[in-house]
Amino acid sequence: MAGNEWINGYLEAILDSGVSAIDEQKPSPVNLREVGNFNPTKYFVEEVVTGVDESDLHRTWIRVVATRNTHERSSRLENTCWRIWHLARKKKQLEWEDFQRLTKRRWERELGRRDATEEMSEDLSEGEKGDTIGELMQSETPRTRFSRNFSNLEVWSDDNKGKKLYIVLMSLHGLVRGENMELGCDSDTGGQVKYVVELARALAMMPGVYRVDLFTRQISSPEVDWSYGEPTEMLTSGSEDADGNDVGESSGAYIVRIPFGPRDKYLNKELLWPYIQEFVDGALAHILNMSKVLGEQIGGGQPVWPYVIHGHYADAGDSAALLSGAINVPMVLTGHSLGRNKLEQLLKQGRQSKEDINSTYKIMRRIEAEELSLDAAELVITSTRQEIEEQWGLYDGFDVKLEKVLRARARRGVNCHGRYMPRMVVITPGMDFSSVEVQEDTPEVDGELTALIGGTDGTSPKVVPPIWSEVMRFFTNPHKPMILALSRPDPKKNITTLLKAFGECRPLRDLANLTLIMGNREDIDALSAGNASVLTTVLKLIDKYDLYGLVAYPKHHKQSDVPEIYRLAAKTKGVFINPALVEPFGLTLIEAAAHGLPMVATKNGGPVDIKQALNNGLLVDPHDQQAIAEALLKLVSEKNLWHECRKNGWKNIHLFSWPEHCRTYLTRVAACRMRHPQWKTDTPVDDMPTEESLGDSLMDVQDMSLRLSVDGEKSSFNGSLDAATLEKVTAANGDPEVQDQVKRILSKIKKPASDPQEDMGGKKQHENVVNKYPALRRQKRLIVIALDCYNSNGDPDSKILQVVQEIFKAVRSDPETSRFSGFAFSTAMSVSETLEFLKSGKIQATDFDALICGSGSEMYYPGIYTEENGKLYPDPDYTSHIDYRWGNEGLKKTLWKLMNSLDGGENMVNDSSSPIQEDKMSGNSHCVSYLIKDPTMVKKVDDLRQKLRMRGLRCHPMYCRNSTRMQVVPLLASRSQALRYLYVRWGLNVANMCVILGETGDTDYEELISGTHKTLIMKGLVEKGSEELLRTSGSYLREDIVPGESPYVIYTTGATAKDISDAVKAVSKSIA
Repeated sequence: MAGNEWINGYLEAILDSGVSAIDEQKPSPVNLREVGNFNPTKYFVEEVVTGVDESDLHRTWIRVVATRNTHERSSRLENTCWRIWHLARKKKQLEWEDFQRLTKRRWERELGRRDATEEMSEDLSEGEKGDTIGELMQSETPRTRFSRNFSNLEVWSDDNKGKKLYIVLMSLHGLVRGENMELGCDSDTGGQVKYVVELARALAMMPGVYRVDLFTRQISSPEVDWSYGEPTEMLTSGSEDADGNDVGESSGAYIVRIPFGPRDKYLNKELLWPYIQEFVDGALAHILNMSKVLGEQIGGGQPVWPYVIHGHYADAGDSAALLSGAINVPMVLTGHSLGRNKLEQLLKQGRQSKEDINSTYKIMRRIEAEELSLDAAELVITSTRQEIEEQWGLYDGFDVKLEKVLRARARRGVNCHGRYMPRMVVITPGMDFSSVEVQEDTPEVDGELTALIGGTDGTSPKVVPPIWSEVMRFFTNPHKPMILALSRPDPKKNITTLLKAFGECRPLRDLANLTLIMGNREDIDALSAGNASVLTTVLKLIDKYDLYGLVAYPKHHKQSDVPEIYRLAAKTKGVFINPALVEPFGLTLIEAAAHGLPMVATKNGGPVDIKQALNNGLLVDPHDQQAIAEALLKLVSEKNLWHECRKNGWKNIHLFSWPEHCRTYLTRVAACRMRHPQWKTDTPVDDMPTEESLGDSLMDVQDMSLRLSVDGEKSSFNGSLDAATLEKVTAANGDPEVQDQVKRILSKIKKPASDPQEDMGGKKQHENVVNKYPALRRQKRLIVIALDCYNSNGDPDSKILQVVQEIFKAVRSDPETSRFSGFAFSTAMSVSETLEFLKSGKIQATDFDALICGSGSEMYYPGIYTEENGKLYPDPDYTSHIDYRWGNEGLKKTLWKLMNSLDGGENMVNDSSSPIQEDKMSGNSHCVSYLIKDPTMVKKVDDLRQKLRMRGLRCHPMYCRNSTRMQVVPLLASRSQALRYLYVRWGLNVANMCVILGETGDTDYEELISGTHKTLIMKGLVEKGSEELLRTSGSYLREDIVPGESPYVIYTTGATAKDISDAVKAVSKSIA
């Protein structure tokens, strides 16, 4: 039956591009009686698809059946009607669920904002309270919300060229290299790759920037080019400055590739999440090494820490949050595209459930990574104000109104009680204009195209770029002005509406040609359903409006052809159009302006800011077909307007250059709260520098004694060395370099040993020796015991003591490695509880090099940091390190209110019915601890963290000790981050650590599994943990955090010294 094919195609378009597109395609109402004949095309669109009430839809279907006689009746049409009815019902259900969800979220956000402002207002006078309320109301004005006010900022200039900054950028996914970028080879290698590479190059050329490192993933896979497996790649050399002076061998911009995840596989970004911690450990090792190298070159021997760590996209943002926390330097974030915004769009399409979306895109893990990034970021860089208001505004960790209140308090110096919102700034992306050929805007240029391609006078055409010939072969008259659209054939890009506008406007068709650059294709059927649908519709519309000879749609083009395409359009006095339904930024608009093309663009999103800056075109409603045609016709037909827009674009295009971008970038970063590792403990340099410790020296002696032995017997290495024999053998060797090295090492060994911790009787004594390094500094390996084994009361199980003894035996059974191995005990217990527990098993605290207590909130070094009475006290450097954004008292008030509120509202339970009780014994100044009286009534970690974020509180909540305690520690504190602190502070590489865990544990347990350290999981030891209180339904899953298979993780069922020793050797061998 006529019309059925169209209906089926329309239905497929609904399924491919989402039911939300239905409203965009409404035709004018049709009266069936006036038409006379049944028209299923118009009838279904107007009567069926746009019906609101499902009962009306059902009556419509009855009417469809009754309208036709038996002969005309088509079962396919009937089934189609039912399918559309089902889609409409599903759309209605999704809209209702979306409405409920958004309503609840708005209510929670408003409640959180009110709670935060009420608690903070206690510190203000009555006048200041009024000012705060006024500022809160004023913040609702869109025009003044995000004004770019640089009046109080010192703009970055050449005066800063003596600063010599080290900047770290991170972009983890995709294929990243400096030359011949494979843009578009997959969904992960696109504009972001080009952006970060160009940003690294541009920053390295700025005055005051010494080195820029761009971190990405190292990929040694036969699937990709060998260049992606190279550890480093130089982007720019900074060997000389602008004056020709030598600036140092390590200056410039570099791509640094860190191996993480499977070494021989290229992984899409959705599969990288479980390996993030591996990347962080590898990147940390590089930064620490580079800080020392730069310190020798430009830092006067002191480490040069990164000025800023800048994460691009959610995965790099998550990594940057951990890295910046480990070394205590500022973090900057650029989201590029955001998970919550994508989730909202996918849900509105109605093709997938939230569970299916999460399974495909790992969207909840991505959203949590973006929330974690907001927790740690000092600055968030966006391309447009729309991104701030409509996209970041969806996140728990950012609230426009509360951010303004907190900023006002900070200016007054009023305490914010640990509340914080990152600063959002609009910095438009930079552009590389090196390939742009700017022509003089003179009348003589009009005839240039005719001269190039051959005119009517019979002159021979000149050689033109191949892409010009490929485009112009479509046109009957290639001299007409060219309307150019360049985008993927995505439904969101709205190409079909543009084509309809062109086809239905006869004056426009007579005056101009249309060029559609829609990516590359071999076969439409081989494309994704959405892209294939758009291309098919384009071809049908060209045929419908008989646009042959007026529309070009080449199948292929190279990245290097794009500037030539712009140039061709400019030479024809054409116009560039971006008709997308929503355009986050609009990079192509800037590229077109640089080539002298006026623009017509969507009024939704970034083009608004671009048009305001360049003033080189017109904005239109992308749904208004007539408005699009009129705007194009206006620019093409009014030559004076065309020339004015062209000149304005060229005049203001410098605002989007890379130097301008980097100048604004560095100005904004300089205004951040600068911080870097500053150790409070004044530890004097002893006789042996860190990189040349006694452990290194002894191993060097052992290696040389083996090499220099003339009788073939191995030297005994049991702690005693025959110095005279070694000197004799060395002299016989005759190598002066080896002789000098041995003499230097032996001079250190021969020095009289003095242990300040031992008296004449050989017994350990307690003394205040804060000016001495802990033994960790000399260790080469660290065994971290983090067994969360507790009974139903939250008391530690005695089984831990037995396992600890077996671990000691396993390590000490090998004299060669035991000399350089240390031990750490990591627990949620307080230090007093830990010491009492160890004492009950006759284990000395001094058997451990470090005690990590209070879920990572305190760090102790037994035998080193002690008071006169023998009491341990925490590492003051670590305490200072984790103090960032910590508001103890304000947090306690908020936690008590949240945990005792009914359904998250204002109604509170009485104290006797409270599910929690403060546990002062387990808490400390950086750990708020509560006893859990009823685990069924407490909020899960996900829910609690969300509500704290909405109130501007950045911290690390967790449940521990068999779900009997809730502890909240600072943002930078955790048991896993404590290990990285040991690396940064004492030089003990995380890769040389072995963490021993049970099969379950506290809610921070998963963070301890991943990373470059070895992980030994002991089966059957920990029967019950606290993980059931970790995640709410619909959250990300454990496999998004912990890799399913990893060479760094091994399991053991036995708990004897031999079992443990064999397991440690096995995991070490697997990654060797």
